[in-house]
Amino acid sequence: MAVYWAGDIQGCNAPLGRLLEEVDFSPSRDQLIVLGDLVNRGPDSAGVLRRLMALQGSVQCVLGNHDLHALAVAFGFSRTKRLDTLDELMNSPDRDVLIHWLRQQQLALWSHEVLSVHAGVLPDWTLAQTLSLADEVQSVLRGPDLTYFLAHMYGNEPNTWSEDLTGLARWRVVVNALTRLRFCSAQGAMEFATKDSAAKAPEGFMPWFDVPGRRTNDITIAFGHWSTLGWQERSDIWALDTGCVWGGCLSAMRQDENGQRQRVQVTCEQAQTPH
Repeated sequence: MAVYWAGDIQGCNAPLGRLLEEVDFSPSRDQLIVLGDLVNRGPDSAGVLRRLMALQGSVQCVLGNHDLHALAVAFGFSRTKRLDTLDELMNSPDRDVLIHWLRQQQLALWSHEVLSVHAGVLPDWTLAQTLSLADEVQSVLRGPDLTYFLAHMYGNEPNTWSEDLTGLARWRVVVNALTRLRFCSAQGAMEFATKDSAAKAPEGFMPWFDVPGRRTNDITIAFGHWSTLGWQERSDIWALDTGCVWGGCLSAMRQDENGQRQRVQVTCEQAQTPH
């Protein structure tokens, strides 16, 4: 039995298939955790969702910013962007089934002593608080308030967490932290304009995982989202987005029943320009 944490797939169904073949993945024996951005920018988003759905109880996924964008497009609250490749998904005969499955996925997941998110965790949040806040927004995504939320989801403000936040402002901070965060200040203010590597942090900001006193620094957090960061493996973080859709690799962390870890990678034929 092994558990695999996989970085951003972004519609690259063929590399996902090769990865599962490479590790001889068995749904009856193994588990797969996908760290968000299942869809978009790659050639076969619908194929990725169908493959993951077929794995049923052996796969768990967290949602990324591209997945939420796909939901917004599907429900008419956003238009596709220049580099999007969502048309095939939106025109698929099983589109409604795929979109319904996508909106059931989580924003944060605690499993096998690892916290899985797409992007990051604010420094003031504990593990319990992160899971609780994620659950709040997951309930919105799965419930009758979905369209209300999608209509107001986009925006960079508020950029700082406060326990006093309610409603849309509260949900937006949670979503932005879990699906968009790269850099933040020592006080937890989020910065969204910079997509460069950790070495190019804007003045006054740092990678979210390097903020002194971060309240989740005693656990391991697995995340994707940051392809320019590359593979990072520390006791407190695993960064697993290695730019599959940009011509890099699709990467996964394998952990066996004895806790031994191993990096697994397959190449990807995509060659887009990061955006």
